[in-house]
Amino acid sequence: MKHVIALDVSKGKSTIAIYNRNRQCEFEGELYHTRVDFNRLHERIDALTKLDGQVPEIVFEATGIYSKPVEAFFKDNGYAYFRMNPLEANLQMATMRRHKTDISDAHELAKTHFKMERKITYIQDDYYEQMRALTRYYDEIDEEMILLKSRMHAILHMSFPELEKLFTPSSALFLNVVQLYPHPELLLIHSKTVIRNRLKANTRKNLSLTRAETKAITLMEAAKNSYPAIQSTDVRCDQVRDYAARIADLQDKKDLLVKQMVELSQGRKEYLVLRSIPGIGDSTACRLIGELGDIRRFQNAKQLNAYVGIDIMRYQSGNTQYRDRINKRGNKHLRKILYFMVCAMLMAKGKPNHFVDYYYKLKKQPQRKPHKVAIIACINKFLKVTFQLLTRGILYDYESVLPAQKS
Repeated sequence: MKHVIALDVSKGKSTIAIYNRNRQCEFEGELYHTRVDFNRLHERIDALTKLDGQVPEIVFEATGIYSKPVEAFFKDNGYAYFRMNPLEANLQMATMRRHKTDISDAHELAKTHFKMERKITYIQDDYYEQMRALTRYYDEIDEEMILLKSRMHAILHMSFPELEKLFTPSSALFLNVVQLYPHPELLLIHSKTVIRNRLKANTRKNLSLTRAETKAITLMEAAKNSYPAIQSTDVRCDQVRDYAARIADLQDKKDLLVKQMVELSQGRKEYLVLRSIPGIGDSTACRLIGELGDIRRFQNAKQLNAYVGIDIMRYQSGNTQYRDRINKRGNKHLRKILYFMVCAMLMAKGKPNHFVDYYYKLKKQPQRKPHKVAIIACINKFLKVTFQLLTRGILYDYESVLPAQKS
């Protein structure tokens, strides 16, 4: 190791410290995240490379979106770098008495780099970055839909509560009916034929004339017996219409995002392996890839468990011992996807898989496991099996027995 360049990254700029092989500081200053300053840093790195005969080692602490320009600069110029997890960096730089400033943090990063054996950050293909962005966008839309559905439910309970009993609240037909008839009076002024034709014409998905007429009759009977808490002229009727239209548009956007992710993933090994597992559809497979990223950066399934946050956290001191629980320091988005994936597998009635079998095995033991404990155990098994399938490049087969499936 010749020179070390350490950066303490903040919003719009970084504090930089450069140390030589004798662990002495040669330069300290500020680096603004602009093209001019990045070019100066590039020239400085080139000069150090010519002086030492090797590229200096670069270390910085990940600070969310603020460290992305720095990371992009190093990627674009082909520099290897050490991106530190904030928690790991704090533990490594911890002292009995610490003076906390941006410049002191940059110096501490450089000094500890001489002592610690840090691993060079694995640079993923742009495909995984795009899948991560699409997955997070999908999740944001999903959260927005949940909020809008809650608001819509509150108003419908006052205007036309029977609608939620007559239709599946998440269906396209339900959203269409809410937009057309958010209040019983707005429905009863029309004939059965008009209602039938409007349902068929405005429903985004195909609806037969016979089914539309049946729904029209059911709606009219419910409207006659309904006793709303607000009038049909109330502004909240327009409000609930707007909510239903926005939810329908967001649902279309979610479908479009899934289609986009599938198109990006066609022919990719990860996608083919995940889709071969019974109970995993296009949406779940793509979102798993988006959150898992390139699995080749993990050396074993234990590292994958830690990344998800389901590794065991144990505490014992003297006579005090707490019950074991999962760490939850990992990727909460991925943990959520995996949890609901296993739940969906349990509810699905299709081809068998080892994870559902394992769940029921845990529930039938003399000391049967609670539901959530069994789910986490299934996630652990899924990660072990998936790690082996992806690293070996083979599809899932229920009849074949992998080492991870014997446990």
